[in-house]
Amino acid sequence: MQGQAPVIDYLKELLRGELAARDQYMLHSRMYADWGLHKLYERIDHEMQEETQHADALLKRILFLEGVPDMRPEPINPGHNVEEMLSRDLAVEYQVREALSKGVALCEQLGDFQTREILEAQIKDTEEDHAYWLEQQLGLIKRIGLQNYLQSQM
Repeated sequence: MQGQAPVIDYLKELLRGELAARDQYMLHSRMYADWGLHKLYERIDHEMQEETQHADALLKRILFLEGVPDMRPEPINPGHNVEEMLSRDLAVEYQVREALSKGVALCEQLGDFQTREILEAQIKDTEEDHAYWLEQQLGLIKRIGLQNYLQSQM
């Protein structure tokens, strides 16, 4: 099915963002594993897998609309300590949420309701799972202190 060029182009940008999020989560999860922070490793590895699923859904939609995907991830901005890593992951989620919201509006404007549904499902996952969990972790660090938080993640 031939899709509309503005939708396909926007999906390509969203795909690059999801690939970057996946890469940043992969790096951070492996850093957590290396530091012995096994709970953080498991959660962030799970997030990496979900970002891969989001990228896959966008990739499939681009192909369905007869577009040519751009598989080059955007540059990542990894952290160097736990609090910085969580903060930067949260910043990525906020960027993704904003981009997805703009995509929903574009799809609504152009009448591509199937693509809109795909993006809305990803917004829900981003807001209710990814961003919310990261906000909780940063809140815990503020309430109980970094050392207590780190101990709880071993």
